[in-house]
Order: sequence, then C-alpha cells, then structure tokens
Amino acid sequence: MRRMVIDMNDEQLKTLADLQGFLEGTVMMDFAVAGDERYGFPGGGFIARTVKRFGYGRLKRSDKAIVLRFLERVSGYSRQQIARLVKRGSERRAMVKRYCGSRTSFARTYTEADILLLAQTDTLHGTLSGLATKKLMERAYGLFGDIRYQRLAIISVAHLYNLRQRPSYLQKRQVWTKTRPTGVSIGERRAPAPNNRPGYLRVDSVHQGDQDGVKGVYHINAVDCVTQYEGVATCERISEAFLIPVLEALLASFPFDILGFHSDNGSEYINRDVAKLLNKLLIEEQTKSRSRHSNDNAQAESKNGAIVRKHLGYAHIPQRFAAPVNEFCRDYLNPYVNFHRPCLFAETITDAKGKQRKRYPYKLMMTPYEKLKSLPKPETFLKLGVDFKQLDAQAKAMSDNEAAERMNAARSVLFKTIFNRSKTAA
Repeated sequence: MRRMVIDMNDEQLKTLADLQGFLEGTVMMDFAVAGDERYGFPGGGFIARTVKRFGYGRLKRSDKAIVLRFLERVSGYSRQQIARLVKRGSERRAMVKRYCGSRTSFARTYTEADILLLAQTDTLHGTLSGLATKKLMERAYGLFGDIRYQRLAIISVAHLYNLRQRPSYLQKRQVWTKTRPTGVSIGERRAPAPNNRPGYLRVDSVHQGDQDGVKGVYHINAVDCVTQYEGVATCERISEAFLIPVLEALLASFPFDILGFHSDNGSEYINRDVAKLLNKLLIEEQTKSRSRHSNDNAQAESKNGAIVRKHLGYAHIPQRFAAPVNEFCRDYLNPYVNFHRPCLFAETITDAKGKQRKRYPYKLMMTPYEKLKSLPKPETFLKLGVDFKQLDAQAKAMSDNEAAERMNAARSVLFKTIFNRSKTAA
C-alpha cells in the first residue's frame, strides 16, 4: 500500500474524544506531517503544539497513550522517538534535530584491490569458511611470499565476511547455493577408535545422479579419522568388477599404513569381496555404523559435501566417463585437498564436572599433511618406501593458489569433455 501524505488542519481536534474518534476513523489511512512542521519551540512545531494544547503533563496514563498514538500516526515517527520528543516538548526545550547529515568516517584499511583479491581467492578455492580463507591468505603471504596478501594476511575473520558483502566483491563473485551434505549408509557395530594414530579410515559412497533411468558414476570417499587425509576415487558401478580395483588403488594412495576401515551399513562394503580385499591388504579391523548413532560416519559424510559435491557437483555424469573422472581425482583433487586445503581440528576441553567439550581453535587449523607431520613420531606411521622428504617436495612444489588453479583448469577441461561427448552421443 502506498503512503498517503496530506496537509492536515488539526485545529478541530480539541478534546481527547476527538483524538480517539480520529484514530478509530482512520485505521486504513496513514497521515504524515512535513518534516519542518514536526519540530519547533512549543507553539511552533506540530508535536510541541499538540503537547501544549492537551496539557499532556496533567493527563492520566491512558489519556497520554491516546495522545502518543495520535502523534505516532500523523508524524510517521516511531513510538520511542515520539516519547523522546514529547518529553522535550513538555519541558519547553527547543525541539531541533540533534543529528547532522555527515558522520564520522574512518580510514579505510582494505582497498578495492584487496576485495578483488579476496574474490579471486574464493573463486580458486570454492569459498571456504572464513577461518580457512584467512589461513590460505596467511600462507600465501608468509609461506609463499605473495606480497599482494600483505594486508589480507592479518584480517580478522569477522571483517573478512564484511568484505564478502561489499558490492565490488558481489559483482566479481556471487554464491547462489550452499552445498548439501549427502550420506550413503554402510558396514560393523562400532565406531573406530584411532587413539591419535593415523590409518583408521571412514569410507562413504557418493552417487553422481541418474538421468532418464540411467545410473551415473559412483565416487568413493575415504577420510582418515585423525589427520583428515583424504582420497576420492571414481568407478562405474558399485559391484565387484568395478569397485574392488578402484578401492584397492585408493587405499594404496595413502602414505601411511591402513589399520581400520569404517563404513555405513550398505552392501557395497559389507560383503565378502571387500572383506577379502581388506584381509589381503592386512587391514586389521572393519567396522560399521551403529543404529541410532548418526554421527558414526559423519566425518566422511561431511566431506562428501565439502569436497566431492563442491568440486564435482550434483549433475549426472555418465558411467563411461568414470576413468577420466578417477584420473582427475587422483592427479589433481586429492593432492590439492591433502597438501593445500586447510582444515579445522578439534581439541577436547574437560570442565570441573568432567564434561568434555570440543573446540576448534584457529591455531589448530592446518592442512592434512601438516597435521600428519605434527603427530608424535610421525615417521613411524609411514608406509615402507615413503618418507617425508618425498612428501615435503610434493607439498612445496607449488603454492596453494597455483594448486587450486591447476585443479580448476583440469576440472574445466574434464567437464567440457564430458559435455561435448554427451551432446554428440545424444
């Protein structure tokens, strides 16, 4: 409803009954007094004139409410502002505006170039959380010597989110939807107990959509409980002929010995073929999620959204493209996630009553590989023939931004190939 602004002669409203009748008769209409008429010394301004005419200071509380409702209706001010102005009018103080057009301005710390650089960083890494983005910019300046990040390296997380709301940022990068976690059930009745030792994997499956009744590819997502070291692999179908070779290669890609295999209660992992493979690889235990314990495999399921869906999406990928997608995961996605993408790690705090709470302090944010190196005697966990000299060379071969650019470029080529071939086949 549009607001109606009129000139009003209020001289005929002489009693409280007149005011009450006015209010009851104008329920569906709004009246507004011009701004210059609202203020002024008693007798001059509309509010002060009304206060004086009805002897506001001598009225009962219920009658004062009628006057306030009337002033609120015709002035367009809030009830709080009307109360302040009426008090000033009752005390016969000058009713003038106390605010001016200009406000105190502060020196600007972050330039438009910084905002565009933040947008570029978010584009490369897929708009991570504020903590992870701050860590990336710290690493870019402190570890890789990129002077463009000199100011952004010390930004607070709260102000980082402020910069993400600037028009120049939104013009450069606009995020329309949030990723949605997707869970696939599977596997034994116990949660893994790694005891701060890497090698206990949580595994889950992610299906890449159906189209016209035809199944898409399947992703296998394996995450280490302690270090969050992750491996993603792709196969055509969840069956023995396709799953077992891909799963074996995925488990072999981890730099440390695999000691445990945990999954949900799906038949793709809880079967004799997978048990035979785990026995062949000398994996000591296979566990599966318990009923009514939805967080037993939550770590892998959360990574489904944060990693698999974020970088591979929800759209249907035909099964014949499983091999190139698996090569992309092995050569580009997995190295980026493990060596260049920061993760939050929890610390457990026990209060005086013995209750334990988990906190995720910024100081514990690091990449999965950095977490592996931070463990006590980390060299004892590595596989035979793998050492930190090799892994350090891989981690420092390129910066975080260069790794993200390399992965994004490879992903663009992959999806263009899938789209062009699918269109030709159609």
